This record gives sequence, structure tokens and C-alpha cells, in this order.
Amino acid sequence: MNSSISQQVLSGMRPTGQLHLGHLHGVLKNWVQLQHEHRCYFFVADWHALTTEYDNTSVIAKSVWDMVIDWLAVGINPGEATLFIQSKVPEHAELHLLLSMSTPLSWLERIPSYKDQQQKLKDKDLSTYGFLGYPLLQSADILVYKAGLVPVALETAQALVDNQQNISLGDKKRLLGYLEGSSKTILPEPEPLLTQTAKMPGLDGQKMSKSYKNTIALREPPAAIDKKIRTMPTDPARMRRTDPGDPEKCPVWQFHKIYSNEETKTWVQNGCSSAGIGCLECKQPVIESILAELAPIRERALGYIEEPESVRAIVSEGCEQARATARETLDEVRQAMGLAYR
Repeated sequence: MNSSISQQVLSGMRPTGQLHLGHLHGVLKNWVQLQHEHRCYFFVADWHALTTEYDNTSVIAKSVWDMVIDWLAVGINPGEATLFIQSKVPEHAELHLLLSMSTPLSWLERIPSYKDQQQKLKDKDLSTYGFLGYPLLQSADILVYKAGLVPVALETAQALVDNQQNISLGDKKRLLGYLEGSSKTILPEPEPLLTQTAKMPGLDGQKMSKSYKNTIALREPPAAIDKKIRTMPTDPARMRRTDPGDPEKCPVWQFHKIYSNEETKTWVQNGCSSAGIGCLECKQPVIESILAELAPIRERALGYIEEPESVRAIVSEGCEQARATARETLDEVRQAMGLAYR
């Protein structure tokens, strides 16, 4: 770990299965860069997974190890960043409990994602204490490491600012977990670390998401990727090979924006609008680019799959490192709250 790096970064992901291209372009590429610039803590948020998967816990453990393997395969380096599992650091839960003692229910109930998720996941009963307290546990995750920076996409950051405009400074400090002790702030407010993320489309043009069944997994076999891209929907106007089309109305064009150089994009625009190329021709550069990007990831993942004990050792060491830091914070918090008994 580079000791000259002062700012700490905290970010986590819920274990919901193998990761896909949306995770790679939306999160993981930023993590790979950040680990060289800051002291980074990256964690598997298995407790957060329980807030919606409490009735299907059997999938969580396998998903945890699949996720860690994917992290390592894309280039997250345990020598540069601390990788750990949330539930292996119980200090997260203790800080969550302590923060809950002074957090009004009304603050949690008016967080937009609370009602949004209840609407999106109508098949699940999310009227649980754990789901309501999800944002407070997120706060504890961050504050227990005194993380100065939390990676946030630009559009997400704007939404956060908009949502906090009606909160007074005093309330904001209370909400974010400020605790004053001995004339110093025990839990400093983190700053959003604005990151540029590529908006990865799904195979159907919607956002890439497992719930939409429109993903390409990072370790998906090449033949399956080839088939998925070849069968992607295109501009509805191109009923026949000789019909001209509009790239902006075609989901494949969104992939070209991410993977193709300017020369290829010009070729696509001209060829599609004039019917000079067919849809399968248009898709071929995308297939080749995705396969080229994922080949080294799949190869590195295979090495970790064949040596599961090395993966467990990496996580075990990361959990110890994370817990050592978290213990120090909790000692300060307990003292500030009058809970340091001698």
C-alpha cells in the first residue's frame, strides 16, 4: 500500500451473481484507476444483499466468491487495495446501531430510493426494518473508515445534491453521522468523488441489468457472446437488407459508441443509412471488440477459480486489515458517546 496516499476511498457492491459489462464500464474500471491514486477499501456488501434477498440467502455465498474473482480478474490488486466482506467486519453493524439511536424515521422514509425500490420490487415485502435502515448502514460503511471520498457517478451526485437542498446544516451533520468529541469531528463527512462512467446499454437497448436479462457476463463463453450480439434487435425500419436505417434507433449503435473508433463509427453511420452494409456486418466489429476485452479477464479468472484458497486468503487478509481500521474508529465513537467503560 502506498503510504504517501492520504485520502481514503470506500466503495462496495452487492453480491447478486457474476458481474457483467455494465459493472465493468460503470464501476470496475474506475476502481482499477483509483487503487493507484488513493487508499481504497472495496467491499462485498453481503448484508445489503439481505435487505432484498432475505428469503433466498442460498445464492449469496456463491455470489460473493464469484464477485471477488471478477474483481481480481479485471485488475483489482490486493497489494494496492483492501478487499473484504462486509459481514466479516462487525464494526459496521455496531456503528449502524449507534447511528440509528439518533436518526429520525422520517429522514429514512423520505429518501427517494426507499419508495422507488418498493415500487420496482413489488413481488417482495420490503416493509422491513433492515430495508428502511439500508441508507444508514451505507453511512456506517463509509464513516467507519473515515473515507474522505466515495465514488459517485456525475448524474448520481446531482441527484444527491438536489435531495439534500432542504436539509439544514445541523440536520445534515446529524444525518451524515457527525459525532463531536474533544473538540474534533470523530466521523468526518465524506466528499463525493465524481467519476466518469460509460453508460453501458443492454442487448435490448435498455440499461444493462440482470433483472432485464439483457447482460453479457464478464466470463461468458465467446460462442454465447457471439450469439447474443448477432441476435440483438436492430433498427425496426430495416426489415430487409436493402432497407436504409438510422443508427440512433439501433441498440447496436450504442455499443459502437463505447467500443468502436471514429473510422468504424463513420463506416457504420454511412453504411447503415445507405443500406450499404447489413446488420450482421455492422455487429461484427462489436463482437470482436467485446471478445478482445473479455479474453484476458476470462483467462485470469480461470486461474483464480483453479486456486480458490488463494482467493480466500486475499479476502481473509483484507478483512483483518479493514477490521483493524474499523476498531480504531469505534473506540473513538464509543468514547464520544460515553460508552468507554474502564
